[in-house]
Amino acid sequence: MSETDKVHDLTPQEVAKGLVEGRYLLIDVREPNETAAEAYPEGTTAPLSHFDPATLPEPNGKTVVFACRSGKRSVTASLAAQAAGKPYNHHLAGGMIGWKAAGLPTKTGG
Repeated sequence: MSETDKVHDLTPQEVAKGLVEGRYLLIDVREPNETAAEAYPEGTTAPLSHFDPATLPEPNGKTVVFACRSGKRSVTASLAAQAAGKPYNHHLAGGMIGWKAAGLPTKTGG
């Protein structure tokens, strides 16, 4: 099994729907300068450069979904969280690039 088999891809549409329905907790692992310029409307941040699975917010029954710019750092974050014993194995495939391509809204000011 490859490492990426441990991380499940979710489409931008699936994530947007899950956020509206209150099923997902979106954690954006991009850096502060990136999230200040453009952010997910319902995301919380945990920059990968300082990533510590122990400090992630409590999901309170929601599925944690990691997100980044293109979908690479979110896989890294998911694998790191799993290595720390967290059952967080979902990420936004395509990241912010895919989110915007799907016509979904963003906000400024992270």
